[in-house]
Amino acid sequence: MGAVRIDRRLFLRGAAALGGALPFAGFAQTAQPDLIARKIFFDNPDIGSVQISPDGRTLSWLAPVNGVRNLFVAPREDPAAARAVTFATDRNLSSYYRWAHTNRHLVFLQERDGDENWRASSVDLDSGATILLTPERGVRALFQEVDRKFPTEMLFRHNARDKRWFDLYRLNIESGDSRLLFENNEFAWCVTDSDFQVRLGLRFAANGSGEVLERRSDGTWQPFLTIPIGDLDSTRLLDFSADGTTLYLQDTRERDKAALFAIDMTTRKTTLLAADDEADIVTTDFDPARRIPLAAKANKDRVRWHAVDPAATQDLTDLAAHGSGDLDFIVRSSDSRYATVFYERDTESGEYALLDRERRSVRSLFKQRKALDGLALRRMQSVVIPARDGLRLNGYLTLPAEADIGKVPMVLVIHGGPYLRDVWGFSSTHQWLANRGYAVLSVNYRGSTGFGKAFVTAADKEWGGKMHDDLIDAVDWAVGQGFADARRVGFFGGSYGGYSALTAATRTPEVFACIVDLFGISSLITFMATIPPYWGPWFSIWKNRLGDPATEEGRAFLIERSPLTHIDRAVRPILIAQGIKDVRVVAAESEQMVSALKTRGVPVTYITFADEGHGFARPENRMAFFAVTESFLAKHLGGRAQAIGEDFKGSSLKVEAGAELVPGLNG
Repeated sequence: MGAVRIDRRLFLRGAAALGGALPFAGFAQTAQPDLIARKIFFDNPDIGSVQISPDGRTLSWLAPVNGVRNLFVAPREDPAAARAVTFATDRNLSSYYRWAHTNRHLVFLQERDGDENWRASSVDLDSGATILLTPERGVRALFQEVDRKFPTEMLFRHNARDKRWFDLYRLNIESGDSRLLFENNEFAWCVTDSDFQVRLGLRFAANGSGEVLERRSDGTWQPFLTIPIGDLDSTRLLDFSADGTTLYLQDTRERDKAALFAIDMTTRKTTLLAADDEADIVTTDFDPARRIPLAAKANKDRVRWHAVDPAATQDLTDLAAHGSGDLDFIVRSSDSRYATVFYERDTESGEYALLDRERRSVRSLFKQRKALDGLALRRMQSVVIPARDGLRLNGYLTLPAEADIGKVPMVLVIHGGPYLRDVWGFSSTHQWLANRGYAVLSVNYRGSTGFGKAFVTAADKEWGGKMHDDLIDAVDWAVGQGFADARRVGFFGGSYGGYSALTAATRTPEVFACIVDLFGISSLITFMATIPPYWGPWFSIWKNRLGDPATEEGRAFLIERSPLTHIDRAVRPILIAQGIKDVRVVAAESEQMVSALKTRGVPVTYITFADEGHGFARPENRMAFFAVTESFLAKHLGGRAQAIGEDFKGSSLKVEAGAELVPGLNG
């Protein structure tokens, strides 16, 4: 099997190794760590999204007010003098907010019950006045452009006129006045510059490739470049320089791993700025005034930064000296003297810090999760798993203390997307499951991003095929390494991971003892027929990568790769959870699966949340979901479980079916 060394020094010592499987009743043969309360893992973080104002004088961040995440501000040198400036009571503010260049306004996003229709508002830090900037209901609004030349204005895009397309609007953050800048009827997205001018637009051709057009001064468009479908996930048009003469982009065309390039808009000369031999460049840190790249990030198994601007070399040196962890830049002051950064760590809370480039100092600001202090958390190990066709799969493994004395049950935790990835760091899910006695394995199966375009295109037409084979190969690898009990492997996945969970239940039920599916796709036909309107411009990509429901061949393929088609093979207990307001994977996907399972007599528990969409934003609902899941896994895999207690308090949890199948769910 795969050549990966599992670091046994990370396990508890002192017990003799036992062969075979541990009994379902628990792990009495070794001293067990204390059971950590679920709330510690799944409550809102204490602090999030720490930023510095453009003038460098004021810090801002997100923190709970009566359990709901709101915005706080404080002087840069006195974080203890913090005060809340928003007071949302129903739902967390988005982690993506922006400072205006007035240095007196913050602009933030909110949605309702998981409907993903984000509305923007500004708050005046002096008066406390909050002004709605975009339509209040039924419209999806997103940030487009902010620049210091226009301190009281921002560009937004939203789909109020036509739900398929995002028009560009110039908004006054003080008055709320809105002016249409560009009516869009063909582009999936546009690139603007610091003068608030539309420069580029990308539309999709029938073959799924991206056609980028350049807008001339007279308003007409001319071809600029083409992005083949295989390059779309890793090629990004990032920004123009402040003078508008240079375009910066992450690009995989004519190469496998995305690199950072600059294109001279006059001569079209392309210059390579940064590259990584093993992974894509996935993030670029910019100087906000000059709008030039300072550093570029890649991530194979851990984060690696590459300096682009010479001054960034010193920044990275100073930041590395401050402490360990995987580093992310959050935001810089306009003069780039100050930057807020985040250190990701696996066995302790992440840390927010402030870089002062002039003094060459790094000052700790906040711990993200103070409740983790002093807890016995488990290390997350990077692993490489060989797939049956020779592809190498990067993944992350967290082992429980009990693994030192023998085989343990394992939960395979699979990410959504599928064109996303898992990363190293603190994972609430990994730590929670490991504390309950499970090995936890997450796999970046083919199609996961960040590992080059060949790894992404290896997933074309492989939903339910080789993408699923990768997951089975990961289970076989774990069993072969000697820590996982083959009789007690569970599956946990959401979104595409939920589709994978249902695929596991219906195609490879012999591998898994139980299944947990969060808002998974049960039929690729009905899924593709119910996507939100604003996904429409991207549909040619789905047809080419997944299958075309408009053709006889494509429809047959999609039916064959749908879990619902293979329902006759389902036998294992399954827990299905669904947000009723989900616009990506609608509730009907879960409902038709539950109905088919019940008809066949398969043990299924179905829970819903009326005020959630594609994920559980409200902490009360997270507590309820993970309480049910913990009891379900304990019954079928034999891990430990905290009593449900008051975990349903304040939640919209509704048990639609199978309450009697999960201990504690009947009350």
